[in-house]
Amino acid sequence: MQLKRVVVTGLGAITPLGNSVSDYWQNLLNGVSGAAPITRFDASKFKTRFACEVKGFNPEDYFEKKEARKLDAFSWYGIAASEQAFRDSGLDQGSVDLNEVGVIWGSGIGGLDTFQTETFAFAKGDGTPRFNPFFIPKMIADICSGHISMRFGLRGPNFTTVSACASSTNALIDAFNYIRLGKAVAIISGGSEAAINESGMGGFNACQAMSTRNDFPDKASRPYDKERDGFVLGEGGGAIVLEELEHALARGAKIYAEIIGGGMSADAHHITAPHPEGLGATLVMNRALRDAGITPEAVDYINTHGTSTPLGDVAELKAIQNVFGQHAYKLNISSTKSMTGHLLGAAGAIEGIATILAVQNDAVPPTINHENPDPEIDPALNLTLNASQKRTVNVAISNTFGFGGHNAAVVIRKYNP
Repeated sequence: MQLKRVVVTGLGAITPLGNSVSDYWQNLLNGVSGAAPITRFDASKFKTRFACEVKGFNPEDYFEKKEARKLDAFSWYGIAASEQAFRDSGLDQGSVDLNEVGVIWGSGIGGLDTFQTETFAFAKGDGTPRFNPFFIPKMIADICSGHISMRFGLRGPNFTTVSACASSTNALIDAFNYIRLGKAVAIISGGSEAAINESGMGGFNACQAMSTRNDFPDKASRPYDKERDGFVLGEGGGAIVLEELEHALARGAKIYAEIIGGGMSADAHHITAPHPEGLGATLVMNRALRDAGITPEAVDYINTHGTSTPLGDVAELKAIQNVFGQHAYKLNISSTKSMTGHLLGAAGAIEGIATILAVQNDAVPPTINHENPDPEIDPALNLTLNASQKRTVNVAISNTFGFGGHNAAVVIRKYNP
């Protein structure tokens, strides 16, 4: 069958760098760090006492007070980002068959804050079960996609992907595939996460995965730097409206970029550590390129997973060199996690938005906080260190990798009629 072309027609973002797409993008280009001491709870006894929190978000800008209480923060962020994207796309104008519009979302954890609140309260009680009737509906990872569909009356495909930090990239690839196969005309895709609480911070500290640079939190996320010591936890949500090209053109929609391919793989190696030679990352990029029908030389920019962990950063760059060979030295490579922190299941969504905007605007956001070269990293690679760079970006890749060895990569191209 003839596969349909898929384009991006709407964007929405609630991030540690701003609660709109424009604020998020400008702060990325300006190299702003979203990391600061934690305000949500007393973190003084934790090994890590800072994070990339969403700032200035008022749920009552999007929900009635009573409705907001029935939602976990991860749903707040996802629904708010989706409302921005839905309005931005123009799908709310009434000329679209909403039976053919779906929601495919991603979240690695879901309602962790709700789970913590309810279990803490039970543990402090006398053993009598007094749980909130919305405990389960607030907590389950799929609930955000359900709420988005109900908010806008979208009756197309609706589900949530869970693949740890690759979750929302997997969601984007699924949405891309559903549309190009003709199973929907448009899909709101992306992801959201809200894990900055005692359980989230304590759990990732126990994994020894997070930075403990408490004296300088804004300098803590430092991908590719020799002194990197782990990721910085972030939160928020990103929404991307994918749409079948002819459908978008027929209604006069603006088009940000085109999605042309996606790849998935597994490391089959370790529950948290990447394959040391980047085997799974090599496979996923090769598969994404093959699916897109392009050669490695067509790619201009890679938004890397780049979490600022000692093992992960090196493994991904090895994979890039494996896939791209000499062309690796002509690429721009950057990790926007140096600014946003790691949004876990929402990482692929906000990094997908950054990659789409890099393609649209011919600008590459930087990898900030690089001070000390790592002898294990080839200095000839252009890691877009400490300042954004202008260049033509016709094709870009966004990589995300998750605990369990899940890998996903999506290929984005400048839209040409």
